Amino acid sequence: MSAWYFFANLKSIGMNRLWFPFLVFFCLLISCNSPSSKKGTLTHEMKMEKSSRSEKNGWISIHLEGAPEVIGYQHGYLLAEEIIDLREAMAILNEKTTGRNWKFYRDESERMFWPNVPEEYRLEIDGIVSGVNAKLGVAKIDRKDVIAMNSILEMSWYYVPWLNSKDKPNPPDPTPPGHCSAMVATGTWTKDGKIVMAHNNWVEYVIGERWNIILDIVPEKGNRIVMDALPGFIHSGDDFYINSAGILVTETTITRFKGFDTTGVAEFVRARKAIQYSSSIDEWVASMKEKNNGGYANDWLIGDNKTGEIARLELGLKNQFLEKTKDGYFVGANFPVNKKLIKEETKYDSSVLSTSPNARKLRWEEILKENKGKIDVNAAMKFMGDHYDTWRKKDLAGALTLCGHIDTDEVGAPDMGWPAFTAAGAVQGKATDGNLAKEMKLWAIMGHPCGEPFISSKFLSAHPEFSYQKEYLHDMPGEIWTLFGN
Repeated sequence: MSAWYFFANLKSIGMNRLWFPFLVFFCLLISCNSPSSKKGTLTHEMKMEKSSRSEKNGWISIHLEGAPEVIGYQHGYLLAEEIIDLREAMAILNEKTTGRNWKFYRDESERMFWPNVPEEYRLEIDGIVSGVNAKLGVAKIDRKDVIAMNSILEMSWYYVPWLNSKDKPNPPDPTPPGHCSAMVATGTWTKDGKIVMAHNNWVEYVIGERWNIILDIVPEKGNRIVMDALPGFIHSGDDFYINSAGILVTETTITRFKGFDTTGVAEFVRARKAIQYSSSIDEWVASMKEKNNGGYANDWLIGDNKTGEIARLELGLKNQFLEKTKDGYFVGANFPVNKKLIKEETKYDSSVLSTSPNARKLRWEEILKENKGKIDVNAAMKFMGDHYDTWRKKDLAGALTLCGHIDTDEVGAPDMGWPAFTAAGAVQGKATDGNLAKEMKLWAIMGHPCGEPFISSKFLSAHPEFSYQKEYLHDMPGEIWTLFGN
């Protein structure tokens, strides 16, 4: 018989009312010592009990499970050194490329985003801070750092350009870098009629070589999530998600997008909430659109493994367009699709076929039509490492190929903010299909999806203008595709 049941039934057992105060004290004592009341006093061993870390072929695979503050603590403790390392690399790169120091990103991101971060994710972020500092034995990081890291994409690529253009009669053109090549197909386009999805991440190598985390999260509430991520991220960031409700998500950014709403909710919050709590395409879309701030404007590719339906959400600040099909494909290569969005929210020119987004769009159309009815996860992995250049009409890894190698391109991708020989391009790839996603599994490769290595010393010797990255720019050795998941 529980204490509260005993208390509630005093009359039936004939207990004198004089005993009530003593019984109330007794019941409170029992409650305060119950397991649910001790969340704040969990030992380190109790917090870490359901977590794990393993490493394979350049990836670090992390399992996190529990309440938000526990998930955060596990994350911070298991990736403490990687989180500190990433913060330093981000600070160096963003000060050089945006002219804003880390203090700016710390202060502005907290001021703008923290008030709209739900309590669940506040606890997780603070848990990351606690975990890092517990592992290192000294206070090496704080809340502002973790917020700045999670929001760095929308801050540096969208907020800063918006800030720079305020009150200027002729504001500079927006140049958010184009990031990623991606595809999703279903129905008669795939070998078994089920969904196939793949993505490679384009970013500066100094950041991308650190984008080597596979997070498997079992939260206290909502769906289990498997995603790739940077250390310290509560979202994917680049993005590639599978959840236990059968939702698959990836994206590519919209090149030369302009616009930002400082009163909106951070993209990193909306993306995490959407994948954690959505069980349909429409639920996911609604979550992403709610209080959209325009940060990290993308063409999102979504699949519902339960129905075989796929979708593309073009998510601008003012304009959002959703397409769906159960028999077809959607691709992304940093090109916007809708004419109204292009006109009102970008400086994008779809007619110039020598730009990276347009060249890759053409290649996607070619390669998928050539493989109609034969697309499976193995084909998708090959697509991610494709080197055919539709403008130069030859196999030549560079800025115009699905597997990007800006560091070898004498033109670069200036339309995406990357001049010739920038140390940037495809830094990793992921792929899954309906059968694998049902088991929460994905294939992933670290480094160029084609398997070609990048040697930092050789690059810096040839391009000393990037020597400011020397301390943080490392090799990306040629790796192999590896299967992850339970």
